[in-house]
Amino acid sequence: MPRYRDELDAIVAYERELRGRIARRIADEAGMPVVGEPTAREWAAAEAAIEAWRQGGEDEADPRAFRPTGPLQHLLAEHRAACDRIDDVLDRRLS
Repeated sequence: MPRYRDELDAIVAYERELRGRIARRIADEAGMPVVGEPTAREWAAAEAAIEAWRQGGEDEADPRAFRPTGPLQHLLAEHRAACDRIDDVLDRRLS
């Protein structure tokens, strides 16, 4: 019998993984690659980038928009999609 896995747990784990990848990408782009876990400063930079991306609006968050996107922007768009999915799952549970 298959073991039950909560969809939300998997999405939240993926969102956390993306946060780490964003922190590492920002550090890489600054010329200071992360070895091991990101520092508090690197986590803060990731949080700031995520918030700026969220505030930027739908056009900026859409990786299919008519503008070039780099690896960081792609990660930010993936993160936004994961957050939207988390919101959808929570909304379904509340209704």
